[in-house]
Amino acid sequence: MTLPLFQGSALLLYLLAFAALYLRVQHIEGGNRQHLIKRLRYGSLAAALAAVALHGVSLYYQIHLVDPHGGATLLSLSLYAMLSLTAWTMNLIIITVALFKSIENLGLMSFPFAIMALLLSLFIAEGDKGVILAGRGLYFHILVSLFSYSLLGIAALQALLLALQDHHLRKRRLAGIIRLLPPLESMESLLFQLITIGYILLSVSLLTGATYLEDIFKQHLVHKTILSITAWVVFALLLWGRLQFGWRGRTAIRWTLVGFALLMVAYFGSKFVLEVVLA
Repeated sequence: MTLPLFQGSALLLYLLAFAALYLRVQHIEGGNRQHLIKRLRYGSLAAALAAVALHGVSLYYQIHLVDPHGGATLLSLSLYAMLSLTAWTMNLIIITVALFKSIENLGLMSFPFAIMALLLSLFIAEGDKGVILAGRGLYFHILVSLFSYSLLGIAALQALLLALQDHHLRKRRLAGIIRLLPPLESMESLLFQLITIGYILLSVSLLTGATYLEDIFKQHLVHKTILSITAWVVFALLLWGRLQFGWRGRTAIRWTLVGFALLMVAYFGSKFVLEVVLA
């Protein structure tokens, strides 16, 4: 009963945090009530912090298993567990940064992702899918991969928010959430900061991952590796284009979304095929 309790509590708190952010946008549209808007921001952050804490505890119980025969630590890296872990990491990063920098509006997209992941984990039993023996090297590889996926995922959310802001500015519509966003230049700067850090971690992830590819064909990792490397090349070209030609705006948004889509298909697409389609 412990795991569903933590998951259900986290889900409700994410809903509360999302509702507070949504109401904040609605009050901006209805009038500039700064005091209420600040209260809703703080309320959303408080609910999100509690949600992330409970979500983290639930993930510990969901992912860490004990081998009944040898007492070794096992990791459950199933599709829905990894979706939930990625959502948790994204929200942990967003909320931590939001305490110092106004990026909490990304929660309007990341909180529903966490809610979806928790619902899948609550109602779909996965058994022993994706269970592996944990070692220090593998722990490090998983940790680096997780943070690289999550940072680049946040970059993709930032790109979507940037696209919305760019569209409204071109149409001269400065209402709703657009009034809560930082200037366009600051949004773009944050986007490339996220991409740069995520790209560095993705590079480390690919290098450490090569250590565990004893038999790439047996482990069904060919397509995953090729897509991940392709995503790495896309982000490398985007960063190079930024430095050499000053790429920004719609060009940066398109390259970011393409790179992240390749990365997600590489990891979650392969898991979906192996664990759901071919199961």
